[in-house]
Amino acid sequence: MRQIILDTETTGLSPEQGHRVIEIGCVEMMHRRLTGKTFHVYLNPEREVDKGAFMVHGISNDFLKDKPLFHEIVDEFTIFIKDAELIIHNAPFDVGFLESEFKRANLKAWEDLSSQCTVTDTLAMARKKHPGQKNNLDALCKRYQVNNQHREKHGALLDAEILADVYLAMTGGQSKLDLDSSNTSQATQTEQEKVLTTMISDLPIRSANESECELHAAFLQKMKDKYRVEPLWELEP
Repeated sequence: MRQIILDTETTGLSPEQGHRVIEIGCVEMMHRRLTGKTFHVYLNPEREVDKGAFMVHGISNDFLKDKPLFHEIVDEFTIFIKDAELIIHNAPFDVGFLESEFKRANLKAWEDLSSQCTVTDTLAMARKKHPGQKNNLDALCKRYQVNNQHREKHGALLDAEILADVYLAMTGGQSKLDLDSSNTSQATQTEQEKVLTTMISDLPIRSANESECELHAAFLQKMKDKYRVEPLWELEP
């Protein structure tokens, strides 16, 4: 399945209060590798950006005046994300805003985003893995040694790219490589992690052939006869 790491920026905290999406950023991943394909757009929300939201992302009303409306880019956007697994940090927030925009655009088939895409919430994943700890994106970057020093303010595409690295680290089974070198630099460790991820994704999956299955079945039968115990598992016929 294609995975799309997605983030949005908005005019405020709640679509129920009339707030709108002003930026969408997506990066595509296949087989745990970024493909280089992205979707990124700024949007005219047809309303003012709240001061609190501006302090978070720094996207001004003047900047958004000449940007397209959501309904003008919705076809391109839905084509990019359809049938993919959406990886989103604090998914209910972004999904709620996107479904509100789909409703405004009269796209009834997309008003329930989960009917078109699988949605994975990395915040829920992080809370399960690290209960009682901070699990915002900055905290996860620190925990998994993902470089986010260039993140002065929130931005949808930048945050999606950072989240992709965090997701790979969270689902890779380990957050740090220690190859018997206490002096290994963080940059070197990051490169080692990338190499290991590539090696794992390239490992071939080999199935037993018919002859090997027969030999295995004969061995299990011999063990049953000799020790009078059932094996814990057997190959499916």
